[in-house]
Amino acid sequence: MVIDYHRCAKAVNKNKVSGPELLLLTLVIPRGIIYIFPSKLDFYTAGSPMKAIDLMVFDFDGTLVISGEDIATSVNLMFRDLGLETLEQEKIIGFVGDGVTKLIERALGEEHRDLFDKALSTFKAHYAEHLLDTTGLYPGVREVLQHFRNKRKVVLTNKNYAFTMTIARALGLEAHFDDIIAGDSTPYFKPDPRLILPLMERFRAGADRTAVIGDSTQDILLARNAGALSCAFLNGLVPRDTLLILKPDYTYESINELKSYFK
Repeated sequence: MVIDYHRCAKAVNKNKVSGPELLLLTLVIPRGIIYIFPSKLDFYTAGSPMKAIDLMVFDFDGTLVISGEDIATSVNLMFRDLGLETLEQEKIIGFVGDGVTKLIERALGEEHRDLFDKALSTFKAHYAEHLLDTTGLYPGVREVLQHFRNKRKVVLTNKNYAFTMTIARALGLEAHFDDIIAGDSTPYFKPDPRLILPLMERFRAGADRTAVIGDSTQDILLARNAGALSCAFLNGLVPRDTLLILKPDYTYESINELKSYFK
């Protein structure tokens, strides 16, 4: 049996569905194809007990906050100041996830790598001014953090600390977390397990009772490298197919689903 996620126009038209139900689970069997709408099913929790956890490690951009537009705007303002052509927003968002240095390196490409120092300082100046233009919380974030108020929770991001804290404070996130660790807070970047192993020791959480929650391949690999549980958000900045290939332990479409996975 082959399982694949994709959009199927014929099935959509035939069943007259829209919104989240556009995503189909296709089961290819010897005598035909079965289309299943996952929104009709409790796909990951039906018949399974909730998992007891002690520590929740959250990514930031694309997991807790919707920030891609402001990042892309700031990159294109950087390009404007450098006299370079701008890029499509989706292409820039594809560069996000490994910290600001990698973001600028990828945006410039090999052709303009000699402009890196000026580009980096220019981007930081623009992003400091625009990081809250459109950035906000994903639906349900505040409610879920309150639901897990008795759990140890940490933000672990490759993003710059000053930018992370500015957004976290403006959106009222800081008080929900025991710690916020950013890309320039330690010498390590995700998916290096040396980021999370000290947290597990600090909060006395075993690997099997630690969940890493994020929207990137780096989050899944971080969990795997540390022996923790991986929980991938399929509606963040990274395409869902990229995440599903890595077979995370859990996936979710809305953060509210975490309340049915963990206790």
